[in-house]
Amino acid sequence: MASKFNPPQYLVSPPRTELYYSQYPKPFISPPTTHIPDPKLVINGGSTLSGHVTINGSKNSALPILAATICCSGSSKLKNVPCLSDTSTMASILKSLGARVTSFDGDIVVNTDGIVSVEPDLSDIGKIRGGFFVLGPLLARFGEAIVGLPGGCDIGARPVDLYIHGLRALGATVELRDGKVQAHVSNGKGLTGASFRLGYPSVGATETLMMAACMAEGKTVISNAAQEPEIIDLAGFLTNCGAVVEGAGTDTLYITGRRKLYGCEYSIMPDRIEVGTYMLAAAVTRSCISISPVPHRNLTCLVDKLSGGGCKILQLSDDTLELSAVPQMIGDDLRGFNIKTNPFPGFPTDLQPLTMALLSTCKGVSVIEESVFENRMSHVTELQKFGANIQVSGSRATVYGKGKASPLRGSQVNATDLRGGMSLVLAGLAAEGITEISGISHVDRGYENLEMKLQGLGANVIRTTTTTFPV
Repeated sequence: MASKFNPPQYLVSPPRTELYYSQYPKPFISPPTTHIPDPKLVINGGSTLSGHVTINGSKNSALPILAATICCSGSSKLKNVPCLSDTSTMASILKSLGARVTSFDGDIVVNTDGIVSVEPDLSDIGKIRGGFFVLGPLLARFGEAIVGLPGGCDIGARPVDLYIHGLRALGATVELRDGKVQAHVSNGKGLTGASFRLGYPSVGATETLMMAACMAEGKTVISNAAQEPEIIDLAGFLTNCGAVVEGAGTDTLYITGRRKLYGCEYSIMPDRIEVGTYMLAAAVTRSCISISPVPHRNLTCLVDKLSGGGCKILQLSDDTLELSAVPQMIGDDLRGFNIKTNPFPGFPTDLQPLTMALLSTCKGVSVIEESVFENRMSHVTELQKFGANIQVSGSRATVYGKGKASPLRGSQVNATDLRGGMSLVLAGLAAEGITEISGISHVDRGYENLEMKLQGLGANVIRTTTTTFPV
């Protein structure tokens, strides 16, 4: 494909063995001085859900957009920011740099004029992978950045080589030293536009390099870029701040650098993964609920799979969807189906564990292939405690569905990551009897007011620090 621009050419396609941060020790995070019992979610399963659920802003959009405020002089007001532990951690990262962050009623105002450091707090960076997004904005605006390797769920290696080679293509000197990425621009002029290809359409690398290129001198072309809707949302924010970004949502980004960007007011898009979660919750409990606001064009893959399995999905209005899996309404029990995760527009890896919980309750045999994160099968052992019949071979799982006639059984389980933890919640909603889920703080990273929303739909679920499961 001919480039729209014609800057110097580079190739960002490093060997897959280079610079995986999983090779390095994670930063030590000091424990709290006083012990607070970890919360648990206790579910009395088997209830049918009904009613309406309102979706919050996208976590996967909010984190890079919060990081992007570093590019902007003055204040940025972000609306519809979900109130999550991850967004709180990102706010702490910005504060550790010297930014002023205030929040109220789902809005966050960030003023970056007081930034005095290019090295964010290491313990906060170690909590979420999204903290690493500040690398590009800091380097672009201040010519230097020292950022610890990212944290988050332990679901597989997340290479930082794509970030490093992309920043080098833009003219930065980048080294990995003492568990930190240390980058600076030595030419005295800042980053310089370039053209390069990502070796893999990584969402995080695309976002970080897009932010850096927005302040680079000249024009940048990023090919094999991620196409996720969250990329479009970030580009929308940057454009409102004065950046010139074209091609967001396609595999090629064209960016014209600007010397200075200015804060703006921007509303975060609805969370498509949360929408998918409640669609799957309705399906696994054989219920009928409505959901809004729904970015329905971003969910085509899930809609097609659920429809093929027997769910009835109606678009009630421009932003409201209804999903029914009630046997009397669909005429039969749900049937299993096969999925393979892929970058957008493929099936979302974030919904794979939750879909596995559903398929455990469907008729027939289903096959799940995970092609994005190699360790994203850790939830299988916990799902098996419910009586789910799942066999795993590498990144492939075969699910022998039990059907509604042989329901799952409540169990005592432990969440070890965000989406795997939510799959246990769905299994608990469908199971007969009591389910107690430990490690629910992982799930809190991605779902605001989870038990309140489920209770509003009729689920029998409480949060507690007391062990209630029968011994």
